[in-house]
Amino acid sequence: MSAPRIAFLAAPTEVARDAQDRLAARHGAAPLDRAEVVVALGGDGMMLETQHRLLGRNLPVYGMNCGSVGFLMNDYREEELPDRLAQAQAATLHPLRMRALGATGAVEEALAINEVSLLRETRQAAKIRILVDGKERLSELICDGILVATPAGSTAYNLSAHGPIVPLSANLLPLTPISAFRPRRWRGALLPGDAQVVFEVLEPEKRPVSATADYTEVRDVRRVEVREDRGVTLTMLFDPDHSLSERIIAEQFTA
Repeated sequence: MSAPRIAFLAAPTEVARDAQDRLAARHGAAPLDRAEVVVALGGDGMMLETQHRLLGRNLPVYGMNCGSVGFLMNDYREEELPDRLAQAQAATLHPLRMRALGATGAVEEALAINEVSLLRETRQAAKIRILVDGKERLSELICDGILVATPAGSTAYNLSAHGPIVPLSANLLPLTPISAFRPRRWRGALLPGDAQVVFEVLEPEKRPVSATADYTEVRDVRRVEVREDRGVTLTMLFDPDHSLSERIIAEQFTA
């Protein structure tokens, strides 16, 4: 079996760019529009950037860690890359689609691979009403913010906000408050993967709120709708002994 046509994409760091040059010299490099697989070099941010760049194409992406945390990346090694790609296990993901209504009445949409988050813009806490599948679930949440995460993103900002880690196969979306003040003891919820979540911002002039889907931010939102977009598929490749599902499980036992 011939080796796949590989395109290498690197984060804008010296370490990642040097790795790209060495890998391309060793294994050959295909243009992105002719590639069968993409190798992303950097950290988790580079994986997200690469997936956003490839939206609609569903090219498999194999990440190699040239950054810091690298939760979504495989170990960096220059040897036997074609064999590693052939043996890699695929993780199929679906992003969240955010539909945000701004103060002017304009609607902006964006996709999130990790999470959609709402955050207060000023010193005053946000007040947010939460609806799930058209039913009001919380009439008023006073908080710094709130987020909806994908299973893959449940180990990112969601975990930092003390949200639950969700296995890829669970078909669940964590809904996690950020520094909730009232209800003080509300810790969030686990929602079905097909749930539609609506956030309505209360007192928006006094308590402005922004909404962010990964790195697309919309300021001064009034209403934000979030749902999983099953029409968009993303594929990440992982070494068999270091699959994404295994990492998510292992993360729950890390001190």
